[in-house]
Amino acid sequence: MATTVTPPVPGRRRRTPLARREARWAYVFLAPWIVGFLVFTAGPMIASLWLSFTEYDVINAPRWSGLDNYRQLVSDPQVARSLGNTVYYTALHVPLVMLISLGLALLLKRVGRWQGFFRTVFYLPVMTPAVAVGILFLLLLNTQDGLINRGLALLGIDGPSWTTDPDWVLPGIVLMSLWSLGSTVIIYLAALQNVPRDLYEAADLDGAGAWARFRHVTLPMISGALFFTLIVNTIASLQMFTEVYTMYFGNRQTQGSFNSDAASFYVIHLFQEAFQFLHMGFASAMAWLLFVIILIITAVQVKLSNRFVYYEGEDR
Repeated sequence: MATTVTPPVPGRRRRTPLARREARWAYVFLAPWIVGFLVFTAGPMIASLWLSFTEYDVINAPRWSGLDNYRQLVSDPQVARSLGNTVYYTALHVPLVMLISLGLALLLKRVGRWQGFFRTVFYLPVMTPAVAVGILFLLLLNTQDGLINRGLALLGIDGPSWTTDPDWVLPGIVLMSLWSLGSTVIIYLAALQNVPRDLYEAADLDGAGAWARFRHVTLPMISGALFFTLIVNTIASLQMFTEVYTMYFGNRQTQGSFNSDAASFYVIHLFQEAFQFLHMGFASAMAWLLFVIILIITAVQVKLSNRFVYYEGEDR
């Protein structure tokens, strides 16, 4: 009588004791991150989602209110104003940071032996505490004694009221935000240094000029870094808080000297609703609206990246 041998099922190979032991240790080392994520990220997100459907002032127990907070989001003019300021700032900040950082990275690539020194110089402002940056630029942008307006005066230009004129508050904040572009410069410099030289040599043999080499060789090869900084800077801009709050809302000298609506960013308004007015339910709804906005913008950017971002080894 013939014996039937059952062939092994692909993908269901029995793990060895060593493999099981390594898997257990992997879970042990992952446990701190998993616990931290559940306690400090997932847990608060779930709690804030529930609170967004309630009226909660920290003192009294939450009271279910359904969609009232979200209806108020749509009708509150201060929410629309602060969101508009945030979008305006993002639309100015992100392209400026990317363009200036790319220009500086191209210059750094040509520096040679001094490259390490200038890399450090450009990156040091990133290490400056955000509160200190806010105080520093409050002094630099001072209408009468600020260093920026003094420099403009030397050129015969009457400097604007950066911190008091509603039309110039947001441009002043954008100017301040350029202080910390060093990290973007370093990312672009690393990407530029990874572009293969033989591509430039091939372009030279084809008679390509400087602009053609930049457009058809440099930009495609660093498009991954450009895409990364586009997403990161967009998310950071939409969550702008510390520097602006320090300059305009945490300083008694400036609180009464200008229309605070001009510097009201979305996260600042969220902070005020939560910790000044104790409208925790409404603030939670605001937080989830911002989360959805960032999610949608990021999804659109990722979708569009399929057309503009090149990755080595990827078939197109």
